Amino acid sequence: MALREEFEHSGNWLFRWRSYLPLVFILLFFIALTDFRYSVEGHAWEFFCMAISFSGLGIRMYAVGCAPRGTSGRNVKEQRADVLNNTGIYSIVRHPLYLGNFVIWFGIIFSVKLWWFMAVALLVFWLYYERIMFAEEEFLRKKFGDEFLKWANATPAFFPTKFQNWRKPSLPFEWKNALRREYSGFFAIISVFSLLELVKSRIAEGEFVFDPIWVGIFLFGLAVYSTLIFLKKKTKFLDIQGR
Repeated sequence: MALREEFEHSGNWLFRWRSYLPLVFILLFFIALTDFRYSVEGHAWEFFCMAISFSGLGIRMYAVGCAPRGTSGRNVKEQRADVLNNTGIYSIVRHPLYLGNFVIWFGIIFSVKLWWFMAVALLVFWLYYERIMFAEEEFLRKKFGDEFLKWANATPAFFPTKFQNWRKPSLPFEWKNALRREYSGFFAIISVFSLLELVKSRIAEGEFVFDPIWVGIFLFGLAVYSTLIFLKKKTKFLDIQGR
C-alpha cells in the first residue's frame, strides 16, 4: 500500500477511535505523577491551567455554534461533510476543532509541570491527530475537489496565521447549538482537573483530601451537565432548525 493510502487508512481508523485518546493520556498521567512534586500554592495555578483548557473549549464551541447540520460533528463511524466549511473560524484554520482539543489538553498537561511529560504528551497528540487530519482532508479533496484545494491553499491547517483571510460565518453563532454539541467537553474538563487535584492530594498527604472548593466546582459542573443532557434528550429547547 502506498504511503498516501496507508496514511488515509490509518487516519480513518484513528478517526473512529479518537474518543479513546484520553485513555492514552491517563496512562501517561499516572506515569508522570510518579515524578510529580506537590507544592502548596493555593489554587491559582490549577485555575490558570483550567482557564487555558476552557479557552480550547471556547474555540470548539464557536466552531460548532456557527456550523450547519452535517458538519463539525462528533460522528465516529465515517467521515461526513454535507458542505465545505470555509467561513468563520474555518477561514483562518482548517481544523479548529482539533486546535480546540490541543488547547484543552495543553491546559491539562501544563498543570502537571513536568517538561518531559509535556513533550511526550504533545508528541503523542500530534502523531495521533496528524493522521486523522490527513484522512479528513483526503475525504474532502475527493468530495469537493477544486473548492477544497482553493480553500486549503489559502488556509493554514492547524495554527491560524493568516487572520487577514477572515470571512464572516455563513450562519450566525447559536449558543444552543454550541451547548447541545459541547456539554460533554465542558464536564470532562471539570472532571479531569478535579480528579487531578484529588490525586495530587493523595501524593502530598498520603490520603485523598476532598477540597471543598473542588468539590463545589465538580458538583456545579455535574449539575450543568445533567441539565443539558435533560434538555437535549427530553426537550427540544436546544434544537435549532438547520443545525
